[in-house]
Amino acid sequence: MTSELTEKKMRNVIDDVYRTESRRVLATLIRVLGDFDLAEDALHDAFTAALDQWPREGVPANPRAWLVSTGRFKAIDTIRRRVRFNASLGIIGEGLNESAGDPATWVDDGVEDDELRLIFTCCHPALAPEAQVALTLREVCGLTTEEIARAFLTAPPTLAQRIVRAKSKIRDAKIPYEIPAKNDLPDRLESVLHCIYLVFNEGYSASSGDSLTRADLSGEAIRLGRLLVRLLPESEAIGLLGLMLLHESRRAARSSPTGDIVLLEDQDRSLWNREQIAEGIALVERALSTPGPGPYAIQAAIAAVHAGADSASNTDWAEIVALYDLLLSTVASPIVELNRAVAVAMAFGPQAGVDIIDSILARGDLDSYHLTHAARADLCRRLGRTVDARASYERALALTQQEPERRFLEGRLNSLSEK
Repeated sequence: MTSELTEKKMRNVIDDVYRTESRRVLATLIRVLGDFDLAEDALHDAFTAALDQWPREGVPANPRAWLVSTGRFKAIDTIRRRVRFNASLGIIGEGLNESAGDPATWVDDGVEDDELRLIFTCCHPALAPEAQVALTLREVCGLTTEEIARAFLTAPPTLAQRIVRAKSKIRDAKIPYEIPAKNDLPDRLESVLHCIYLVFNEGYSASSGDSLTRADLSGEAIRLGRLLVRLLPESEAIGLLGLMLLHESRRAARSSPTGDIVLLEDQDRSLWNREQIAEGIALVERALSTPGPGPYAIQAAIAAVHAGADSASNTDWAEIVALYDLLLSTVASPIVELNRAVAVAMAFGPQAGVDIIDSILARGDLDSYHLTHAARADLCRRLGRTVDARASYERALALTQQEPERRFLEGRLNSLSEK
């Protein structure tokens, strides 16, 4: 029994290391090995070795450095096994063997962070924008192909092909694994910000599964956001970091102890993280201090209005509507229109919100987005339009992939049936 407990405890330790370190280890291995697929195999081999060695030898003092070093040597062994098929691989293997150095230097957490370096590589302008985002989410954050496909509203096989082509492009075009020169950074920033925000959104509101949130992903996005602000303190990078912190500050209040959704209007605001709110608001003020704020700075300003209100009823909804109007003037997006519709409903009544949502759906936009129908259902419920509310709840329920959202929508449907 003791040995079983010890084995289970060690497996839990290794699982924790995988959750917290695997993407960083992979990023470093990609830099060291110069090949995505070889690095992924090396990462797998390193954790397989950890499962074998750590129970006997103990957890190393620096697990990340151990995994990078082990993965690198596993890759060298792989190359040597393949050398009889391709002599040039032997040269590559010897080069890797000679460039060992100190493993601790491969896992630095400074500005020249390997994950940040990897993001800029994945977001190279030689790649199509949709490939940039997909590759970053897959390689930097470890999202599955299915999770990314849902974010893109794309079939998983199509998404998988996109990722494979992007890797081939990086290899064939010899795209450098580096952070761009200072003069080139602004042109590359938009794609990087988009990638980081998609990562955060997947962590803040998971696209599927049993949990409402994935703290590991949102925490990783915030960490990368901080690195980016230190590297390039532009208004939009600052705004994005502020936006993520303000959203993250509500995490503890967004679900019940049983994991059920708690809507913004019903949240216990005493659970909101005041340190994150204070930091987020300071970043918003900093981002808005420059002329012509961009989309992330404006979204952060909206989040700051929510953070500054002591209740949903005391929120300045008219100001939020005005900020959404400003946001729509900078980026035309049906998602922004949907969010604005909810704010309009709070400011001017449910019917005004329903009218906007119906116009979005009439254009053929967002019909496959479950939150469109969930928002419409809630507004129809408030108007007493039970039949319309039920139809929209059923449509939202058919589209959602997340278990807490399913429970919430089923609960709302049941409450309609009881009336």
